[in-house]
Amino acid sequence: MKTIVYTHPYSGSFNHAILTRLTDYFESEGQDYQVIDLYQDGFDPRYSAEELRLFSRGETPYQLVKDYQRMIERSNELIVITPIWWYNIPAELKGFFDKVMLRGFAYVESPEWRGLLTYINKATVITTSTVPKDYLQQQAGDPIQGNLINRTIADLGIDPSKTNWIHFGEVNLTTDKVRKQFLADLPNLYRDGKQS
Repeated sequence: MKTIVYTHPYSGSFNHAILTRLTDYFESEGQDYQVIDLYQDGFDPRYSAEELRLFSRGETPYQLVKDYQRMIERSNELIVITPIWWYNIPAELKGFFDKVMLRGFAYVESPEWRGLLTYINKATVITTSTVPKDYLQQQAGDPIQGNLINRTIADLGIDPSKTNWIHFGEVNLTTDKVRKQFLADLPNLYRDGKQS
């Protein structure tokens, strides 16, 4: 089962077109998937005092977090679709990792740190931004490959070598023709695990 974590508030966005293209492809191939739509679900990325009180025990009072954990437990693949705003992931997605990836579910610390999501054998991160991938990597602190993939996702037990980053840059400057071509190519980019 594939779990898609989708992060965008606007159904007319290019991110939503990416989600639709990918889910249409999975349906045409008879592949099982489920979608965690953080904005549609009304997910609150902020920690409450009650949540923080339970954090050290790996517990949560937030039913949506428990629902998301159950969805992930049924998965062997994780797909993240997100814009990049101010050179980083949106608050909703950061909060998803903060609040869902709890001790005992996503990792243990004793005797040393060990990620528990080793049953996820493939991950894909699909991003859009006003800047190209090389700018993000060389001028903006490498927030996706360096931080999200090589640190956060890796610390969950998902091998970075099995995680692919697909990026659509200069989304504000490009043409409809280029956008349509990207969407047409997306199943191959996803399946082949590389982007030219």
